[in-house]
Amino acid sequence: PNLFTLSALFFGFYAVVAGIQGRYQDAAIAIVLGLIMDSLDGRVARLMHTQSDFGADLDSLSDVISFGLAPALVMYLWQLQHFGQWGWAVAFTYVASVALRLAKFNNVSDKRPNNYFQGLPCPAPAGLLAGLLWTVEQSESVWFDSHMGGIALMILMLSLSALMLSSIPYYSGKKAGNSGKVSFYAVVFVVLLLVVFSIIPAIFTLAFFSGYVIYGVLAAGWSCLKGKCCG
Repeated sequence: PNLFTLSALFFGFYAVVAGIQGRYQDAAIAIVLGLIMDSLDGRVARLMHTQSDFGADLDSLSDVISFGLAPALVMYLWQLQHFGQWGWAVAFTYVASVALRLAKFNNVSDKRPNNYFQGLPCPAPAGLLAGLLWTVEQSESVWFDSHMGGIALMILMLSLSALMLSSIPYYSGKKAGNSGKVSFYAVVFVVLLLVVFSIIPAIFTLAFFSGYVIYGVLAAGWSCLKGKCCG
């Protein structure tokens, strides 16, 4: 499992290098590959019954770099640097939110339902930002090169930071498949997702993580309407 964690760390580091060199699409793809590796390390550890405090600490350190520093720095180099102090302040706020989110997760993970995260997990906003960058670079859109596009990106990053620090429950999927039985329809659904990803990877990445983020907000809003607001 730690090899998958180190692989995620490698892709996060590579994303930073690619961003510094101005290869933003490569940076976005590296972040997505890091997400894939990160999704496998915990699953493999649970299947092999090799969970450990060392692995959990290594995973958190890797996440800070791969899904905190890497996307924030890439976004800064891509757009936010044009806004001076406001740009790097937003980028730092995002990194700090990831670090605080992980510290909070490590301290309350044993006190909450294992099938839900308390607050938006940091890989999701990293995937959303990577998908956005990948889509824009692939389509050669110039909208984000405008002043309003940069402001929209800063508002998005601040919103994602707030969601990471919130108490909104987000489905984790950790128990999925743990019973050893997976339905036929679930397999078909996963296959369809892989097919769509292979055809339009950038748009799929953006849509998938955007849907995950928005679903949690809508579900929390619906719970509040029914008088069951999260703390």
